[in-house]
This record gives sequence, C-alpha cells and structure tokens, in this order.
Amino acid sequence: MTAPALPTSPRYEIRARHTASTVTVYQAYTPFIGLPAARDGRFPAAWKRDRMTWIKPSFLWMMYRCGWATKEGQETVLAVEISREGFDWALNNAELSHYVSGVHPDRATWQRNLRRSPARVQWDPERDLHLNPLPHRSLQLGLGGEAARRYADEWTVSIRDVTPLARQIHAQVRAGRPDEAAALLPAESPYLTDVTPPTG
Repeated sequence: MTAPALPTSPRYEIRARHTASTVTVYQAYTPFIGLPAARDGRFPAAWKRDRMTWIKPSFLWMMYRCGWATKEGQETVLAVEISREGFDWALNNAELSHYVSGVHPDRATWQRNLRRSPARVQWDPERDLHLNPLPHRSLQLGLGGEAARRYADEWTVSIRDVTPLARQIHAQVRAGRPDEAAALLPAESPYLTDVTPPTG
C-alpha cells in the first residue's frame, strides 16, 4: 500500500502575509534609505520614484535575494504593508518581464506591451529555510513610472524594519534549529484575488 501523496503548491501562486485590506511585501535597502523609511512610515526623498522598484511578497525569497541582510546595499530589510487595491492594480497592469512563446503573439507585441506597462511580473523559484529552490514559483513585482509613484505615495500603509527578525531566523538556521526558525517566519498564505497575473 502506497502512502498518500502530499499536497503540493501550484507552480504559480502568490503567497503573502495579508489582511482584508492590505498585503505585505518586502524590499531591502541601504540603511540610508531603509532606516528613515521605517522611522517615518514612508519612503524618504532620496528614494527614486522614477526608477523601477521590485517588491516581493515572499519573506524567504527576499532572504535569498539579500543574503539574510548581509549583501552590500541590502542591509536593511523592510516589510511594506500596502493596500490590496494598489497591489491588485499593479497586477492588473503588469506584463511579464520576459517574452514567452505561446503566451505572447510575438516578440514585438510583448515589447510594445512591456513599454506601456507600469508593472512587470517575474516568477522565480521559491526558497526554503536554507535558501534552496523549491518546485513552485514566487512572485516578484516590478513597479515603474506611475506604479512606483503610487506605491510610495498612495498605497503604502506602514513600513517596518524586519532586519532583526531576519537575523534571528538566520541564527536559528545556522544553529541547526529549523523548527525554531520556521516558527519565527511571517505567516504567508495564498493571496486570493480576482486579478490573474500573467504567467509563463
């Protein structure tokens, strides 16, 4: 008799910490940007609103990207709580960051759509506590132009410095205590929305 198969996550699924009105995303910055943002609850003037900025709903993918807050220029990890309305607007106005045959009619159409879109969707392998890739994908959402400005000035509800939490979890992982580390992780669950982001 074979054991029942364990449930698996869909290949493309947004998992996040969220409430009825907000969703939490993560970014990592230099202390010059991150500390004032967390202190004031909004991004400082030094934060460039005319540049593409990438937000990540997955805490562990953020840890992979910033090396547990050890990479240069990514020493301060922020948990940015934004409105669901804003997050869904970005998803609804997003184009895939890369061309996919069968998803796009042709490369030229994708390039035109990409130039017009204020947001970009990228799916990367989700990570485990040891930052190894998992079979399912985690969302990265790139915000540029109108989306970046709305993110900073309209959608943001709160900004918290979660660097101490990142270091605490990392210390438990390094000490060989995965259960203790997992218990400290932000609780993330499937983000249900009527908006279907592009996949591929």
